Amino acid sequence: MKNWKITTLFALLAVLLASACTKKFAEINKNPYDFDEDELKADFRLMGEPLSQAQLNLLIYNDPPTAQLQQNLNADVFSGYMMAPTPFEGNVNNTNYGLLYYWNNNPWVVTYDRVMKTCDFAQMKSKDTFTDFYAWAQIIKVEAMHRLSDIYGPIIYTHYGETNGEMGIEYDSQQQAYYAFFKDLAQGIDTLTAYIKRGAPQRIQAFDLVYKGDYTQWVKFANTLRLRLAIRISGVDPKKAKEEGEAALSHPLGLLQSAPEDNFSVNISPVTHPLNIMCYTWADLRMSAPMESILTGYKDPRLSHYFVPTDDGVNVYHGIRNGIKISAKEEYSGFSPLVRFESKIQFMTTAEAYFLKAEAALYGWKGAGTAAANYAAGITASFKQYNISNVNDYMNNNVDKPKPYIDPQNADNNVPAGDKHLSTITIKWNEGDNVQTKLERIITQKWIAMFPEGQEAWSEFRRTGYPKLFPVVINNSNGTISSEKFIRRLPMPQRELNTNPQAVARAVLTLKGLDNGGTPLWWDLR
Repeated sequence: MKNWKITTLFALLAVLLASACTKKFAEINKNPYDFDEDELKADFRLMGEPLSQAQLNLLIYNDPPTAQLQQNLNADVFSGYMMAPTPFEGNVNNTNYGLLYYWNNNPWVVTYDRVMKTCDFAQMKSKDTFTDFYAWAQIIKVEAMHRLSDIYGPIIYTHYGETNGEMGIEYDSQQQAYYAFFKDLAQGIDTLTAYIKRGAPQRIQAFDLVYKGDYTQWVKFANTLRLRLAIRISGVDPKKAKEEGEAALSHPLGLLQSAPEDNFSVNISPVTHPLNIMCYTWADLRMSAPMESILTGYKDPRLSHYFVPTDDGVNVYHGIRNGIKISAKEEYSGFSPLVRFESKIQFMTTAEAYFLKAEAALYGWKGAGTAAANYAAGITASFKQYNISNVNDYMNNNVDKPKPYIDPQNADNNVPAGDKHLSTITIKWNEGDNVQTKLERIITQKWIAMFPEGQEAWSEFRRTGYPKLFPVVINNSNGTISSEKFIRRLPMPQRELNTNPQAVARAVLTLKGLDNGGTPLWWDLR
């Protein structure tokens, strides 16, 4: 591949990261590329190339089998976005809570080996000299590590790189990790804001796969990420949430609210989006039942931008319910595929920023505006992302609701009208509704708008219970996960249990229960 993001990156990173591990950077001038540290610093590759690698591996971009296990066969399914027609492992797998440790190592392994390591290296080489790169690394690191904490709970963050003999590398509880995230975001935001104010050169363009080197955009992203994390802890730690949320809302550069170009999407071109491989090459991925229910019920025009109709008729969409009996892939492989995605992996949208503000307004946070205005702006931003024009007709719809779900293959999987798991929320904003109803309306639209970013959708479902999803029909958790309460987390990864057992044992004590998929995280009060 001729693209610099691939060729140069791989050549340099093999050298850079090996050096980071050995602490013998002087040896870099003995490699075939004949780069020394001063030469790499001169054009900022010493810090920039590792941070390109970190962006590319927020969701591993060039290894679809690993990406499938890093996120798709956990969060993308648990969020209610997608479902696999494939009966992996004899139909005892994550989709029906038969959690597989050799699958569930992957989020941890990819994030530490390909993101945390590269960010740490960039920070080590840029500290006190290239402070803009240091700040950039802080922001990317928080984006990666909050996702990981929202999967497992406790993580190694403030103690990363330390050694403690047999005692192991110490974990941060999720609360400690979140407080550290806020600290790093605040520092990163302040540093880049100062660069912008004094008109200093913006030096990351050659390595920035999201915003092409625009520091202002990175500050807006960091502000929005700070607000996201503040909203996440608003139930369990309202004082800290308000403090951090209002800091994000009051920042003069604002949030990601201008245009679809503000979306935080990593450009992986010319590599194919991994979801395309999973869906079309392997036929391992289809629409979910909740997506069918909600989008068809609302007559949502985004439906055709997310999924492809089946061959059963014009504009007929079928989704698969999670956790059902599947004997062979052919039973459900004819259900609706996802659309083919361009070579960008989306992690945050402008619509999310507005929905975050809408919820902040419900809690009375300064600078949030009104919930109604932000709710409307969020839907409008999502429609604009897909060049859909009839947004007012959609927002004024106070009749349509999610539809009952009918599985044409097996009636045991149906969700009929009146079922408690079928939402009755409508689209149109009603200022007279109570806070909980307003929250359901906000989160339901936020869930639609964030597609296909399943990690964030799963986190918000666990935090709020919205949108209403359908429980698994088959539960293979051996009683560790309640079908009615849904899966709350993944157990600690086997790699850590094997290599860092004493620290894992201490970390597990910070959980609200046993180390299994039924134990809620710190911020999860449901």
